[in-house]
Amino acid sequence: MIPEGSMRKNLLSLASIVALTWYVAPIFAESPKAPIQPAIKTAQATKDLPNIVILATGGTIAGTGATSTTTVGYTAAKLPVETVISAVPELKNIANVTGEQVLQIPSEDMTNAGLLKIAKRVNALLARPDVTGVVITHGTDTIEETAYFLNLVVKSEKPVVLVGAMRPSTALSADGPINLYNAVSIAVSKESVGKGVMIALNDQISAARETTKTSTSSMNTFQAPDFGYLGYVQLGKPYFYRLSNRKHTVNTEFNITNLTKLPQVDIVYGYGNNSRAILDAVVADGAKGIVYAGTGNGSISVQVEPSAADARKKGVVILRSARAGAGMVARNGEEKDDRQDWIVADNLNPQKARILLMLGLTVTNNTKALQEMFYKY
Repeated sequence: MIPEGSMRKNLLSLASIVALTWYVAPIFAESPKAPIQPAIKTAQATKDLPNIVILATGGTIAGTGATSTTTVGYTAAKLPVETVISAVPELKNIANVTGEQVLQIPSEDMTNAGLLKIAKRVNALLARPDVTGVVITHGTDTIEETAYFLNLVVKSEKPVVLVGAMRPSTALSADGPINLYNAVSIAVSKESVGKGVMIALNDQISAARETTKTSTSSMNTFQAPDFGYLGYVQLGKPYFYRLSNRKHTVNTEFNITNLTKLPQVDIVYGYGNNSRAILDAVVADGAKGIVYAGTGNGSISVQVEPSAADARKKGVVILRSARAGAGMVARNGEEKDDRQDWIVADNLNPQKARILLMLGLTVTNNTKALQEMFYKY
């Protein structure tokens, strides 16, 4: 038998538990609704958050694959901007984000018309006082070309950040969402103002002028061979370590406001046993400028040199770059640039040299002035 005193104590304890349960039950019953209040506060706080516009152009970041392990051989530019943004709900904690679908293409299909369309929209948005910055989702194949073009024609010091992905949205290890979050983090930072157009991938911040794609599929594909990264993003905060010293954005002479097309500039690749046929062909096709991606220090072979000389006599601007991937091309080094009236690309790779030469030709055909542009920008 249970002693009477113990029974009374147990009954009192049971009564206390019942009373406590009756008191706190409504609280626990409401617990699933607990997140509503912070969500309301967050929504109210967004009035004070910066405003970022995401311009979508397609690319792998909007791509899909057949399976979750498809990291190559996927289809790029499938998802609309709304889907790309909704994959990163954390964005609402750092910015008021809106999206626009400017293009929907894999970036190897980028055209001069596409460059102008993006740039004009960026300038229009940044002219608005309520827009803090612009983020552009873009395929990685030509992201460096679009970024450098914008670096030369955007007329604002507000942040412009291009972002892409090396793996499609459906992959187990999709990098698009974190890259987009980092890009917006860079765009909202006051430290990003005045630093020119940037590229954000793999937690790295890169300058538009100096960054190039170096691997077909590696997550660490973007490198700046001569100068390195501008900085890194960690836990949603950008850390800058250096600046890009060449003039950009508001300090350039290029104005695209009334431009409807860009001059035709083509790239001709240098290699052993090449002939003049390709260079002659692009001249016949109407090229106003030719970037020769020469071997070594931008050298032009004896087989092709007569064609380049003939093209210059016809008014075509000849610019020597290098296929090497890094380093300056020496003016009047192995080639007699003064005698031939050719120009050199400094350390711009062929694809970026093409961008600057196109814009330069909208201002002047004078080779001395064009050469100065390559040392200035």
